[in-house]
Amino acid sequence: MQIIRAILGSIILFFDRLIPPKPLARDPARQSEVDAATKRLTIYQFEGCPFCVKVRRQAKRLGLKIEYRDAQRDPQAKRELLEGGQEVQVPCLRIESDSGVKWMYESGDINAYLADRFASS
Repeated sequence: MQIIRAILGSIILFFDRLIPPKPLARDPARQSEVDAATKRLTIYQFEGCPFCVKVRRQAKRLGLKIEYRDAQRDPQAKRELLEGGQEVQVPCLRIESDSGVKWMYESGDINAYLADRFASS
């Protein structure tokens, strides 16, 4: 099963790099606001995970500068994900706000959140 995942992950990554999404164009002032807001977001992911690719493509499409942490290859990121989100499941979006930290799982939920928050140019 691991071999199949590795092969499929490589194929997905190949096409992801071959056909990157075109980022949303914003005026510089609005982009600065978006960049400031994304400093409070972190995506925990595995590089070859198709659901993680889906989230990364959404972030690229929306022109977001979000920090990515590889919970598969980085033991510290894996530990943060387990301690904060209570499980090692990716993709996971860590959302910092003045009221605390929220951990959001499921690629569809993450993509909807990102679109709702940042899709307007």
